[in-house]
Amino acid sequence: MPEAGRVIAGSARGRRLVHPGPGTRPFADRVKEAIFGSLDPVLPGARVLDLFAGSGAGGIEALSRGAASCDFVERDPGAVRSIEENLRRTGLAGGTVRVHRRDVRAFLAAATGPYDVVLVDPPFGDAGMLGVLEALGRGALLAEGAVVIARHFWRDALPERAGRLERIRERRVGEGVVSVYAPVRAARPVPVPGSVGPAEQAQSAGEAG
Repeated sequence: MPEAGRVIAGSARGRRLVHPGPGTRPFADRVKEAIFGSLDPVLPGARVLDLFAGSGAGGIEALSRGAASCDFVERDPGAVRSIEENLRRTGLAGGTVRVHRRDVRAFLAAATGPYDVVLVDPPFGDAGMLGVLEALGRGALLAEGAVVIARHFWRDALPERAGRLERIRERRVGEGVVSVYAPVRAARPVPVPGSVGPAEQAQSAGEAG
């Protein structure tokens, strides 16, 4: 299998991850740094949900940095095998780590949560992103102080609000944008990826998948 980068921090730091192959876009190291470096204070003990998990790189990075549990949701069987192999390679498999071979929307309709950190990274251009954010924003899956990280193509603008979720930060990294949401009535999480201005955006290079 081709590789999907490495774990960049925590207990599994430096471990190489396998890539499911064409059709998936794993978190590159630069994207992980943009997301997880600022989330380090809230990850220890966090309950994580990794939607459209692909290789599982996002959830695995969170586990390596101290998250207590993670639900990986991915419908592609090849990608599910990659997640399982990556959990084996990193030594992060266990009773609080579950891999669900299911459609994301079907999983959300039946899930109970609550989750402290939710990663949403569908293929660029997936029209279902808004529906997933709405499901998270209108349901009871999010814990108090939760944070939702949505990664999308820079031309695909996401709304300021989705149910009770409110966008609180936005940062462009290469061809993608990392949008950070939190429940409106929840206390703001500490700290999250900061917004960037036009000058910094102009310096962003294209991100390899």
